[in-house]
Amino acid sequence: MDDARARLEEVALHSEQVFDGHFLRVWRDTVRLPDGAQAQREYIRHSGAVMVVPLLAEGRVLMERQWRTPMRRVMLEFPAGKLDPGEGWQRCAQRELREETGYSAREWAYIGTINNAISYSDEIIHLVLARDLVAGAQQLDRHEFLEVFAADCDELMAWVRDGRVTDVKTVIGAFWLDQIRRGAWAVDWQALD
Repeated sequence: MDDARARLEEVALHSEQVFDGHFLRVWRDTVRLPDGAQAQREYIRHSGAVMVVPLLAEGRVLMERQWRTPMRRVMLEFPAGKLDPGEGWQRCAQRELREETGYSAREWAYIGTINNAISYSDEIIHLVLARDLVAGAQQLDRHEFLEVFAADCDELMAWVRDGRVTDVKTVIGAFWLDQIRRGAWAVDWQALD
């Protein structure tokens, strides 16, 4: 891999922030390419996020229906949210599950991370499973509207297959869940404070 880096690395010569929003920061870099030429690269800097796969009894999961403005439609997805400054994945996962669904979980398993849009964003999404759920009241953020519903895991995989679920983090979570349910992949469950 180090040989590939030496052959392919682009060296930043100049970097400037061109947009600073509440949710996103956009940067433009001037880079030197491996052949010595210069080019510009624009990308989004993101604080990171967590996605929770909440497991209910009898092979069902909690999901959400939420309007997503860039897609101009209601999307089916697992609960997720942005990391606050200095916040770890555990606290974020617990907070987002409670805020968006009203549920809390007694056991958690960390799956790993994904980079969902490497050509234009540095966002890292932590993927986690939650089980032994306890129902409570939703605590949605102001201006946040979503519907929570239970879905059968086999039904979820059918939605991935037929294109009703296209959100990349949810698709990856669904495939992880499918492998875990089949016994092909194991996870380490633990109680979180």
